[in-house]
Amino acid sequence: MKRNTLRRAIAPAAMVAALALTLAACGGDNEDGGSSASGLSGTIAADGSSTVGPLTAAASELFNEDNPDVRITVGESGTGGGFEKFCAGETDLSDASRPINEEDEAPVCAENGIEYQEMVVANDALTVIVPTSNDAITCLTTDQLKTIWEPKAEKKITNWNQVDPSFPDLALDLYGPGTDSGTFDYFTDEINGEEGASRADYTPSEDDNIIVEGVAGSEGGLGYLGYTYYEENTDKLKAVEIDSGSGCVAPSAETVQDGTYTPLGRPLFIYPAVASMSDNEAFAAFIEFYVANDDTIAEAARYIPLSDEQKSTLESELDALKSAAGI
Repeated sequence: MKRNTLRRAIAPAAMVAALALTLAACGGDNEDGGSSASGLSGTIAADGSSTVGPLTAAASELFNEDNPDVRITVGESGTGGGFEKFCAGETDLSDASRPINEEDEAPVCAENGIEYQEMVVANDALTVIVPTSNDAITCLTTDQLKTIWEPKAEKKITNWNQVDPSFPDLALDLYGPGTDSGTFDYFTDEINGEEGASRADYTPSEDDNIIVEGVAGSEGGLGYLGYTYYEENTDKLKAVEIDSGSGCVAPSAETVQDGTYTPLGRPLFIYPAVASMSDNEAFAAFIEFYVANDDTIAEAARYIPLSDEQKSTLESELDALKSAAGI
Protein backbone atom coordinates (compact mmCIF):
# COMPACT_ATOMS: atom_id res chain seq x y z
CA MET A 1 0.00 0.00 0.00
CA LYS A 2 1.36 3.36 -1.03
CA ARG A 3 1.67 5.70 1.93
CA ASN A 4 0.68 9.30 1.49
CA THR A 5 2.57 10.48 4.57
CA LEU A 6 5.20 13.13 3.82
CA ARG A 7 4.58 12.92 0.05
CA ARG A 8 2.86 16.26 -0.42
CA ALA A 9 3.03 19.76 0.96
CA ILE A 10 0.29 19.24 3.52
CA ALA A 11 1.88 16.13 4.97
CA PRO A 12 5.34 17.25 6.14
CA ALA A 13 6.00 18.03 9.76
CA ALA A 14 5.82 21.79 9.19
CA MET A 15 2.27 21.60 7.85
CA VAL A 16 1.18 19.14 10.53
CA ALA A 17 2.53 21.51 13.16
CA ALA A 18 0.66 24.39 11.54
CA LEU A 19 -2.51 22.34 11.49
CA ALA A 20 -2.05 21.41 15.13
CA LEU A 21 -1.61 25.06 16.12
CA THR A 22 -4.67 26.08 14.14
CA LEU A 23 -6.69 23.26 15.65
CA ALA A 24 -5.68 24.21 19.17
CA ALA A 25 -6.44 27.87 18.54
CA CYS A 26 -9.92 26.93 17.33
CA GLY A 27 -10.63 24.88 20.42
CA GLY A 28 -10.22 21.47 18.77
CA ASP A 29 -8.76 19.92 21.93
CA ASN A 30 -11.94 20.07 23.94
CA GLU A 31 -14.18 17.76 25.85
CA ASP A 32 -17.11 17.52 23.43
CA GLY A 33 -15.56 15.38 20.71
CA GLY A 34 -12.58 17.44 19.59
CA SER A 35 -10.11 15.84 21.97
CA SER A 36 -8.38 12.59 21.17
CA ALA A 37 -8.51 9.62 23.50
CA SER A 38 -4.97 9.27 24.85
CA GLY A 39 -3.72 5.77 25.50
CA LEU A 40 -5.33 4.28 22.41
CA SER A 41 -3.44 1.80 20.26
CA GLY A 42 -4.11 -0.28 17.19
CA THR A 43 -4.08 0.03 13.41
CA ILE A 44 -6.29 1.82 10.89
CA ALA A 45 -6.11 1.30 7.13
CA ALA A 46 -7.47 3.82 4.64
CA ASP A 47 -7.17 3.86 0.87
CA GLY A 48 -8.77 5.41 -2.19
CA SER A 49 -8.88 8.81 -3.85
CA SER A 50 -5.64 10.73 -4.30
CA THR A 51 -7.75 13.88 -4.01
CA VAL A 52 -9.23 12.96 -0.61
CA GLY A 53 -6.22 11.01 0.68
CA PRO A 54 -4.21 14.09 1.71
CA LEU A 55 -7.13 15.36 3.80
CA THR A 56 -7.38 12.02 5.61
CA ALA A 57 -3.60 11.98 6.00
CA ALA A 58 -3.68 15.43 7.61
CA ALA A 59 -6.44 14.34 9.98
CA SER A 60 -4.48 11.17 10.75
CA GLU A 61 -1.28 12.96 11.63
CA LEU A 62 -3.15 15.42 13.83
CA PHE A 63 -4.87 12.53 15.58
CA ASN A 64 -1.47 10.92 16.13
CA GLU A 65 -0.26 14.01 17.99
CA ASP A 66 -2.08 12.69 21.06
CA ASN A 67 -2.40 9.06 19.95
CA PRO A 68 1.08 8.05 18.79
CA ASP A 69 0.41 4.34 19.33
CA VAL A 70 -2.31 4.25 16.68
CA ARG A 71 -0.77 3.31 13.32
CA ILE A 72 -2.70 4.83 10.43
CA THR A 73 -1.86 4.09 6.79
CA VAL A 74 -3.37 6.17 3.99
CA GLY A 75 -3.05 4.68 0.51
CA GLU A 76 -3.91 6.37 -2.78
CA SER A 77 -4.93 3.70 -5.28
CA GLY A 78 -7.72 5.86 -6.70
CA THR A 79 -11.41 5.93 -5.81
CA GLY A 80 -12.15 2.74 -7.74
CA GLY A 81 -9.10 0.95 -6.39
CA GLY A 82 -9.99 2.06 -2.88
CA PHE A 83 -13.52 0.69 -3.12
CA GLU A 84 -12.15 -2.61 -4.45
CA LYS A 85 -10.03 -3.01 -1.32
CA PHE A 86 -12.74 -1.67 1.00
CA CYS A 87 -15.44 -4.00 -0.29
CA ALA A 88 -13.03 -6.92 0.06
CA GLY A 89 -12.66 -6.06 3.75
CA GLU A 90 -9.03 -4.99 3.43
CA THR A 91 -9.46 -1.42 4.74
CA ASP A 92 -11.40 0.37 7.45
CA LEU A 93 -12.00 3.57 5.48
CA SER A 94 -12.36 4.39 1.81
CA ASP A 95 -11.57 7.89 0.51
CA ALA A 96 -13.61 8.82 -2.55
CA SER A 97 -14.00 11.76 -4.89
CA ARG A 98 -17.34 10.41 -6.11
CA PRO A 99 -20.15 8.37 -4.55
CA ILE A 100 -19.85 4.59 -4.49
CA ASN A 101 -21.17 3.02 -7.68
CA GLU A 102 -24.50 1.38 -6.90
CA GLU A 103 -24.31 -0.96 -9.89
CA ASP A 104 -20.99 -2.72 -9.38
CA GLU A 105 -19.21 -1.51 -6.21
CA ALA A 106 -22.00 -1.41 -3.62
CA PRO A 107 -23.19 -4.95 -4.51
CA VAL A 108 -19.69 -6.32 -3.87
CA CYS A 109 -19.69 -4.69 -0.44
CA ALA A 110 -23.12 -6.17 0.24
CA GLU A 111 -22.04 -9.65 -0.86
CA ASN A 112 -19.07 -9.48 1.51
CA GLY A 113 -21.10 -8.12 4.41
CA ILE A 114 -19.34 -4.74 4.41
CA GLU A 115 -21.67 -2.09 5.79
CA TYR A 116 -20.65 1.56 5.59
CA GLN A 117 -21.75 5.15 6.03
CA GLU A 118 -21.26 7.70 3.26
CA MET A 119 -19.95 10.99 4.68
CA VAL A 120 -19.17 14.26 2.88
CA VAL A 121 -16.11 15.81 4.54
CA ALA A 122 -15.06 18.64 2.19
CA ASN A 123 -15.67 20.21 -1.19
CA ASP A 124 -13.50 20.39 -4.27
CA ALA A 125 -13.25 22.53 -7.36
CA LEU A 126 -12.07 20.13 -10.03
CA THR A 127 -9.53 22.41 -11.68
CA VAL A 128 -8.48 22.64 -15.33
CA ILE A 129 -4.85 23.72 -15.52
CA VAL A 130 -2.33 25.11 -18.00
CA PRO A 131 1.24 26.30 -17.37
CA THR A 132 1.67 29.87 -16.18
CA SER A 133 3.53 30.56 -19.44
CA ASN A 134 0.30 30.09 -21.41
CA ASP A 135 -1.16 33.61 -21.54
CA ALA A 136 -3.61 32.80 -24.35
CA ILE A 137 -5.86 30.38 -22.49
CA THR A 138 -7.77 32.01 -19.64
CA CYS A 139 -11.26 30.52 -20.00
CA LEU A 140 -12.73 27.42 -21.65
CA THR A 141 -16.36 26.58 -22.25
CA THR A 142 -17.64 23.15 -21.31
CA ASP A 143 -18.19 22.56 -25.04
CA GLN A 144 -14.54 23.33 -25.73
CA LEU A 145 -13.47 20.95 -22.98
CA LYS A 146 -15.63 18.27 -24.57
CA THR A 147 -14.06 18.98 -27.95
CA ILE A 148 -10.67 18.33 -26.40
CA TRP A 149 -11.47 15.34 -24.21
CA GLU A 150 -14.28 13.33 -25.85
CA PRO A 151 -13.33 9.93 -27.31
CA LYS A 152 -13.69 10.99 -30.95
CA ALA A 153 -11.05 13.69 -30.39
CA GLU A 154 -8.36 11.02 -30.05
CA LYS A 155 -5.52 11.62 -32.53
CA LYS A 156 -7.70 14.25 -34.27
CA ILE A 157 -7.79 17.28 -31.95
CA THR A 158 -4.08 17.73 -31.40
CA ASN A 159 -3.59 21.51 -31.59
CA TRP A 160 -5.03 24.36 -29.58
CA ASN A 161 -6.17 26.15 -32.75
CA GLN A 162 -8.39 23.20 -33.61
CA VAL A 163 -10.38 23.92 -30.46
CA ASP A 164 -10.83 27.58 -31.37
CA PRO A 165 -9.22 29.47 -34.29
CA SER A 166 -8.33 32.28 -31.88
CA PHE A 167 -6.17 29.93 -29.82
CA PRO A 168 -2.45 29.65 -30.64
CA ASP A 169 -0.92 27.25 -33.14
CA LEU A 170 0.42 25.04 -30.38
CA ALA A 171 0.37 21.28 -29.94
CA LEU A 172 -1.92 20.01 -27.18
CA ASP A 173 -0.15 17.99 -24.51
CA LEU A 174 -2.74 16.36 -22.27
CA TYR A 175 -2.45 15.04 -18.70
CA GLY A 176 -5.10 13.69 -16.35
CA PRO A 177 -6.10 11.07 -13.80
CA GLY A 178 -6.09 7.37 -14.59
CA THR A 179 -9.24 5.32 -15.04
CA ASP A 180 -9.31 4.19 -11.37
CA SER A 181 -9.70 7.81 -10.30
CA GLY A 182 -12.98 9.28 -9.12
CA THR A 183 -11.79 12.57 -10.60
CA PHE A 184 -11.61 10.86 -14.01
CA ASP A 185 -15.12 9.46 -13.53
CA TYR A 186 -16.55 12.80 -12.45
CA PHE A 187 -14.89 14.84 -15.20
CA THR A 188 -15.83 12.49 -18.02
CA ASP A 189 -19.42 12.28 -16.80
CA GLU A 190 -19.88 16.03 -16.47
CA ILE A 191 -17.91 17.11 -19.55
CA ASN A 192 -18.29 14.22 -22.01
CA GLY A 193 -21.73 13.11 -20.86
CA GLU A 194 -20.74 9.57 -19.90
CA GLU A 195 -18.65 8.29 -17.02
CA GLY A 196 -15.41 6.81 -18.33
CA ALA A 197 -15.82 8.18 -21.87
CA SER A 198 -12.50 9.84 -22.75
CA ARG A 199 -9.83 9.98 -25.38
CA ALA A 200 -6.99 7.68 -24.42
CA ASP A 201 -4.07 9.50 -26.02
CA TYR A 202 -3.10 11.49 -22.94
CA THR A 203 -0.69 10.89 -20.07
CA PRO A 204 -2.72 9.30 -17.22
CA SER A 205 -1.56 8.99 -13.63
CA GLU A 206 -3.03 8.24 -10.22
CA ASP A 207 -0.27 10.50 -8.84
CA ASP A 208 -1.45 14.10 -9.20
CA ASN A 209 2.12 15.35 -8.87
CA ILE A 210 2.91 13.76 -12.23
CA ILE A 211 0.00 15.72 -13.74
CA VAL A 212 1.31 18.90 -12.14
CA GLU A 213 4.84 18.43 -13.43
CA GLY A 214 3.68 17.33 -16.88
CA VAL A 215 1.47 20.35 -17.47
CA ALA A 216 3.91 22.79 -15.89
CA GLY A 217 6.73 21.53 -18.09
CA SER A 218 4.88 21.71 -21.40
CA GLU A 219 4.09 24.90 -23.30
CA GLY A 220 0.91 23.35 -24.71
CA GLY A 221 0.09 21.43 -21.54
CA LEU A 222 -3.48 20.97 -20.31
CA GLY A 223 -4.79 18.81 -17.50
CA TYR A 224 -7.30 18.51 -14.70
CA LEU A 225 -7.01 17.61 -11.02
CA GLY A 226 -8.26 18.53 -7.54
CA TYR A 227 -8.18 22.16 -6.40
CA THR A 228 -5.73 21.50 -3.56
CA TYR A 229 -3.02 20.34 -5.96
CA TYR A 230 -3.49 23.50 -8.02
CA GLU A 231 -3.30 25.72 -4.91
CA GLU A 232 -0.03 24.10 -3.89
CA ASN A 233 1.48 24.83 -7.31
CA THR A 234 0.29 28.31 -8.28
CA ASP A 235 3.86 29.29 -9.04
CA LYS A 236 3.84 27.03 -12.11
CA LEU A 237 0.18 26.40 -12.90
CA LYS A 238 -2.70 28.62 -13.97
CA ALA A 239 -6.31 27.68 -13.28
CA VAL A 240 -8.53 28.02 -16.33
CA GLU A 241 -11.92 29.65 -15.75
CA ILE A 242 -14.91 27.58 -16.84
CA ASP A 243 -17.94 28.83 -18.79
CA SER A 244 -20.91 26.48 -18.59
CA GLY A 245 -23.26 29.01 -20.18
CA SER A 246 -23.33 31.88 -17.71
CA GLY A 247 -19.87 33.35 -18.21
CA CYS A 248 -16.35 32.50 -17.10
CA VAL A 249 -16.02 31.45 -13.45
CA ALA A 250 -12.77 30.73 -11.63
CA PRO A 251 -12.49 27.85 -9.14
CA SER A 252 -12.55 29.00 -5.51
CA ALA A 253 -14.12 28.21 -2.17
CA GLU A 254 -16.73 30.91 -2.75
CA THR A 255 -17.75 29.80 -6.26
CA VAL A 256 -18.03 26.16 -5.20
CA GLN A 257 -20.12 26.94 -2.12
CA ASP A 258 -22.44 29.34 -3.98
CA GLY A 259 -22.88 26.91 -6.87
CA THR A 260 -21.53 29.16 -9.64
CA TYR A 261 -18.51 26.98 -10.41
CA THR A 262 -20.48 24.45 -12.36
CA PRO A 263 -20.31 21.65 -13.33
CA LEU A 264 -16.88 21.03 -11.77
CA GLY A 265 -17.64 21.86 -8.13
CA ARG A 266 -18.14 18.61 -6.20
CA PRO A 267 -18.30 17.05 -2.73
CA LEU A 268 -15.58 14.76 -1.36
CA PHE A 269 -16.38 11.62 0.62
CA ILE A 270 -15.13 9.15 3.18
CA TYR A 271 -16.72 5.73 3.74
CA PRO A 272 -16.08 4.31 7.24
CA ALA A 273 -16.89 0.62 7.74
CA VAL A 274 -19.52 -0.04 10.39
CA ALA A 275 -17.67 -3.14 11.65
CA SER A 276 -14.45 -1.16 12.13
CA MET A 277 -16.38 1.52 14.00
CA SER A 278 -17.81 -1.15 16.28
CA ASP A 279 -14.74 -3.34 16.79
CA ASN A 280 -11.85 -0.87 16.69
CA GLU A 281 -11.90 1.70 19.49
CA ALA A 282 -9.07 3.66 17.90
CA PHE A 283 -10.94 3.87 14.58
CA ALA A 284 -14.12 5.05 16.30
CA ALA A 285 -12.15 7.77 18.09
CA PHE A 286 -10.45 8.78 14.84
CA ILE A 287 -13.73 9.17 12.95
CA GLU A 288 -15.22 11.25 15.76
CA PHE A 289 -12.07 13.40 15.76
CA TYR A 290 -12.27 13.76 11.97
CA VAL A 291 -15.87 14.99 12.11
CA ALA A 292 -15.45 17.22 15.16
CA ASN A 293 -12.52 19.06 13.58
CA ASP A 294 -13.46 18.71 9.92
CA ASP A 295 -13.88 22.42 9.21
CA THR A 296 -10.53 23.42 10.72
CA ILE A 297 -8.68 20.54 9.04
CA ALA A 298 -10.22 21.35 5.65
CA GLU A 299 -9.32 25.03 5.79
CA ALA A 300 -5.78 24.55 7.11
CA ALA A 301 -5.09 21.80 4.55
CA ARG A 302 -6.37 24.05 1.72
CA TYR A 303 -9.57 22.16 1.04
CA ILE A 304 -12.88 23.89 0.51
CA PRO A 305 -14.82 23.55 3.78
CA LEU A 306 -18.39 22.38 4.15
CA SER A 307 -21.32 24.75 4.09
CA ASP A 308 -23.40 25.08 7.27
CA GLU A 309 -25.99 22.73 5.79
CA GLN A 310 -23.32 20.18 4.92
CA LYS A 311 -21.87 20.37 8.43
CA SER A 312 -25.27 19.60 9.90
CA THR A 313 -25.63 16.65 7.53
CA LEU A 314 -22.17 15.37 8.51
CA GLU A 315 -23.16 15.35 12.17
CA SER A 316 -26.29 13.35 11.26
CA GLU A 317 -24.17 10.92 9.22
CA LEU A 318 -21.89 10.39 12.22
CA ASP A 319 -24.90 9.70 14.42
CA ALA A 320 -26.18 7.16 11.90
CA LEU A 321 -22.77 5.46 11.77
CA LYS A 322 -22.53 5.25 15.56
CA SER A 323 -26.06 3.88 15.77
CA ALA A 324 -25.32 1.20 13.18
CA ALA A 325 -22.13 0.31 15.09
CA GLY A 326 -24.02 0.08 18.39
CA ILE A 327 -22.12 2.98 19.96
